[in-house]
Amino acid sequence: MVARADSLFDACLKEGLVLSAEWVPRWLAALGSALQQREAAAVGMSEKHSVGKARSTLATHHKLVTEHFLAALGQSLGTAASGDGDLDPVSGKAPPRRLDMLSFDELELMDHQQVQDTVELARIQQVVHMAVDDELVMLDARLSSARGLTVVRSKANPLHPEAIIGALIRALSILHIEDAVRVQWLHIGALPLGQELQGFYQQMIDLLDRWGVQPAGYKVVQTPVGKPLDGGTSRSREDSVPMAALTGKNELLTLDHLHQLLVGNMGGGSGLADSSQALEAGSMVRSLAVEVVTLMLRRIADDVRLLEPVREMLLRLKPVLLELARNDPRFFADRSNPARRLLDVLTERALAFKSEHDAGFEAYAQQLRKVLQDLQVPASQLSQRIAKLLTSLGRSDPVTQAPARGLAMQTLVKVEQRNLLAQRVAAEIQARNDFARAPGVVRRFLAGPWAQVVAQARIQAQAIEGLAPGDAPALRYMDILPDLLWSSRFELASLNRPRLIKVIPGLLRTLRDGLDSIDFPRAQADSFFQALMELHEVTYKPKRNEPVDTPDRLGGQLEPDLPDTWVHPAEARDSGFMDDMFIESQPAFQDTEPLGTDWRSLRETEMAASRPLAVGTWVDLRDGAQDLRCQLTWASPSGSMFLFNAANGRSVSLTLRGLDRLRSTGRLRVVAEHGLVDDALDEVTRQALINSGRS
Repeated sequence: MVARADSLFDACLKEGLVLSAEWVPRWLAALGSALQQREAAAVGMSEKHSVGKARSTLATHHKLVTEHFLAALGQSLGTAASGDGDLDPVSGKAPPRRLDMLSFDELELMDHQQVQDTVELARIQQVVHMAVDDELVMLDARLSSARGLTVVRSKANPLHPEAIIGALIRALSILHIEDAVRVQWLHIGALPLGQELQGFYQQMIDLLDRWGVQPAGYKVVQTPVGKPLDGGTSRSREDSVPMAALTGKNELLTLDHLHQLLVGNMGGGSGLADSSQALEAGSMVRSLAVEVVTLMLRRIADDVRLLEPVREMLLRLKPVLLELARNDPRFFADRSNPARRLLDVLTERALAFKSEHDAGFEAYAQQLRKVLQDLQVPASQLSQRIAKLLTSLGRSDPVTQAPARGLAMQTLVKVEQRNLLAQRVAAEIQARNDFARAPGVVRRFLAGPWAQVVAQARIQAQAIEGLAPGDAPALRYMDILPDLLWSSRFELASLNRPRLIKVIPGLLRTLRDGLDSIDFPRAQADSFFQALMELHEVTYKPKRNEPVDTPDRLGGQLEPDLPDTWVHPAEARDSGFMDDMFIESQPAFQDTEPLGTDWRSLRETEMAASRPLAVGTWVDLRDGAQDLRCQLTWASPSGSMFLFNAANGRSVSLTLRGLDRLRSTGRLRVVAEHGLVDDALDEVTRQALINSGRS
């Protein structure tokens, strides 16, 4: 089935390249006609000259553009067919950066030309998407199916507009043409490109339908945490921002303006000629800063990851933040700025609570009300007052930073060290010549629990001064390996039954002592001893005229369920350890919450599910019937152990295996990977990009 899907997908891409050889020349002809019409309609000589130059350059480079564009498309489709992934729109090497995922931090690192290129690319993509949105949905579904997927995945479509526009940009970058000409081609050619892609996509849809390809389905999940349903649940507020500011109708804030505000270059890079220009630039800076802060605060106030009383109180910070923006227009971009730090602290601590009845919420609410009260001072005193508030907040640790976290972290460090040492012990045991032919139950026991026993004994021996080497338990625990491995093999032990009878008592005694030293569960220990006894019994008590039960015939009864990572019961209590072997399937969050249709949010959620969690991430975790809002406060250097802390003071620790199991079953979902202020500023950046594309 997989081979057939690959063959079908490859054939589809080849047909797409053949059809591209038809529509690319048509698009270039349409671009030439559009340039000719624009030149004829031009009013000023400057515009007529620039458009005329773009038209004449296209006429002389028509063949080269066609060849380079088709070659770039072929490279992109060839990479998709080989399974190497998508290409960067410019370099053709790295995965493309989605413009709708542009972040505030990325914008701050861009230079002026990169901003202009991003804006131009956004304009083209918006125009093209408006033309092909309906066809793209149908094509995505069929290409996902042709690739062997049962659920639609947009990234499975290498003919996506972003990929084709990227191929075009790469093709044009090879030509020795002026930037102004290239911009004219892209700007004027966007509409005919969308029209050609609309027809091209329809041809591909018809082709796949003729081949009998059934569309894949769209996976419907709950609205991700923090993403309001369409229509919004936030009630209108007296001091809230008009919706025009969020829908792009207010186009004051563009990406270029936001970038200039961040880098402090509202004068466009040249000196200001007189004081009137300086005043005008200063006024522009303050106006943009006020708009950014207003949009940022509105986004925070509409974020359903925060409880409504918290959002209402945070919204009351608006006059203070606007006053700060007028005096320090870039404070929100500086993470070390006291006002920005204050906002970060308040919003992060608010994430700890899912309900107003949660432990610690009332104390937090009182703290927030006091902050609001203390900030009711003249503007000249705000800086000093904010600094004092930060100091005061720093002395009152949030519940997720309680002393219990320190004990849990110390415990997990010990667990991590022992498990890493146990892995080395297991490798040492597995390297023995007599290990590979032992029964599977014995091999798993030695590489699992017994490696933990030896590791614990070695750690304790290092802590005890003056312990004679011969007295070290670790040596005794390793010395029994020859007898244990020999006695478990019927073909060897059956040749010397007197020796077997002699070694069994001491062997069992040492095994029990070792397992007791790590408080290994008695039920699991008895399961192993039962399996071992059956191995020994078939050796020294065979029944006449009956087939001997060899280890291979004992089947499942020799397969005790043994954990990969061992945590002492006391360590489990101190760290809130959830044993990944006993994580039972529980109803996932999507079984108990309303459905939503925010498809962009769905794509973001699916992308996030494959990423490792970073320290500081907030999650909702379902433990039986209890839902916990937790923060990842520690991860081991090897990435095998994780510690979460909840607002009620509870610690929860997981192995990587347990964490992955919870995520895959929907019992753990990410609430916030970044600070809410960062998320809000990212939304402001994307809104500025939308405004730029429409201008």
